[in-house]
Amino acid sequence: MKIILTTFFLAIAVITSFAQDNADTTKHMTFKGVPIDGTLNEYVLKMKKSGFTHVGTKEGVAMLKGDFAAYKDCIVGVATLKQKDLVSKITVIFPESDTWSSLSYNYYNIKELLTEKYGEPSKIVEKFDVHSEPEDDNSKMYEVKFDNCKYYTTYETEKGSIQLSIDHESVISCFVRLSYFDKINSKIIREKAKGDL
Repeated sequence: MKIILTTFFLAIAVITSFAQDNADTTKHMTFKGVPIDGTLNEYVLKMKKSGFTHVGTKEGVAMLKGDFAAYKDCIVGVATLKQKDLVSKITVIFPESDTWSSLSYNYYNIKELLTEKYGEPSKIVEKFDVHSEPEDDNSKMYEVKFDNCKYYTTYETEKGSIQLSIDHESVISCFVRLSYFDKINSKIIREKAKGDL
């Protein structure tokens, strides 16, 4: 009888410890099912196990490449604060688009998927900051390249925030950007920054 009771209590202890581990990981926002937490090296290893290739690391940001949300060859940036090796932000750069139709399609497609998963966005801005609305594809792409396109959608969750935007790199490259900000680690990093002031 003692053996049965001991085995029973041991089994309960093991199950409880697993449940606590899962509860701890669910406090953080996740990216591809991996909690946005831990050191940069730990997170990069987890992303490599998820099929991403590590391109390099510079100044607290690891760059990876891989498939995400049915898009091939996305660039994923995993960011930490230099003074504190704690992952708090993940950014996905989707493949470049040469036309407004493909760029806006990517934006609205990802927005629809995010809304299905996280509910209605907390903020949406979708406009061109110009006197008259550009009408054709080339005019819209021109405005994107010269920073006159303000297209972004923000989702607030209990675990952090997500921002989807149309973005560009100088006048050469236009793309959709998706960023995940973990609430717990962002707060830790913010407190560290305030301590430096």
